Amino acid sequence: MTENKALKDYLAVRRSIPAFQMREPGPSRPEIEELLPLASRVPDHGKLAPWRFIVYRGEERVRIGAELLKLRLAVEPNLSAELVEVEKTRFTRAPVVIAVVSKAAPHAKVPEWEQVMSAGALCLNTLMAANAVGYVANWLTEWFAFDERAWPLLGIQPGEKVAGFIHVGSTDFPAVERPRPELSETVTWVGEA
Repeated sequence: MTENKALKDYLAVRRSIPAFQMREPGPSRPEIEELLPLASRVPDHGKLAPWRFIVYRGEERVRIGAELLKLRLAVEPNLSAELVEVEKTRFTRAPVVIAVVSKAAPHAKVPEWEQVMSAGALCLNTLMAANAVGYVANWLTEWFAFDERAWPLLGIQPGEKVAGFIHVGSTDFPAVERPRPELSETVTWVGEA
């Protein structure tokens, strides 16, 4: 077997950059059109593509933030000034936000859980594809991923679920390593090799 050193080196240091540390430039439409097919190369039992992307760019992100703020204020009218600003800037922290939407549904041969897992794999691949074309990325969900009142605003259709919002941009911040679990904490060995 031939080792893929470049991929191995990348995975050894892969990490997400917080969305609030992102800045312009973000990927252009041609770069996004390059990274999404790369991201789509995920396990997909039955070739169902049980997911889709929604790409949020430009001033539309400002409008979405204002509408999300209204939804939050309807439930929590006494938000602090700091939290009001957080809500308004949810979609403007990064130059581009890509929703990964799960379309998992009952199927005669493909368990729904496998379809959901495919959408999760798509989120990770989208992070790595953004890195591959030269940008930093972060996978977030946040309250509006689970609040059906926000779904029409975000373009989420009935029966769909948000797997994640992938924030993509550039950064001036150094990548800081975080603690990772020891192999002995996460692996159970069964049998001999």
